Amino acid sequence: MKTPRPCVFFDRDGIVNAPPPGGARYIERVEDFRIYPDFLDALRIVNARGYEAVIVTNQKGVAKGLVKEAALMAMHSHLYTTVLQHGLRLLDIRISTTADNAHPSRKPNPGMLLGAAADHGLDLARSWMIGDHDYDVEAGRRAGCRTVFVGAGEMPGADFIVPDMPALVKFLDAQLERV
Repeated sequence: MKTPRPCVFFDRDGIVNAPPPGGARYIERVEDFRIYPDFLDALRIVNARGYEAVIVTNQKGVAKGLVKEAALMAMHSHLYTTVLQHGLRLLDIRISTTADNAHPSRKPNPGMLLGAAADHGLDLARSWMIGDHDYDVEAGRRAGCRTVFVGAGEMPGADFIVPDMPALVKFLDAQLERV
């Protein structure tokens, strides 16, 4: 049996990619899905240090009928392609499309992280959850991960706070040990 591996879990909107354009609530088209260069830099550090990388994202716009599932899959296909083009690796993308806040897979519940850990042999106690909302921090905390909040201000419950994505890249470079 393989030894469980540590992972860095990333929220999607606001961490991996720019938020929806023009104040919209959801990204509805792959043309509007803009991957942050700083995310690719963060992923480069994660990969180089030997951590797995998994994206965990709430996408209730699908349940509400505002985002087509095919468009969501096209965005994630584009993300995988971009990651590969940069010589990087992304283990998985976990998606919760339910609008039910009590559903185990919808953050702040830890279901997506727990499922990824079970499916891929991940060590949650040595893993990190990075996000820009309180529900990201809470999901990571409930799963037993260390947490990083990316944003201005205080975030009760977060183990670490960094103000923006460039600061996250520096933080990961300083904090992630080789595994």
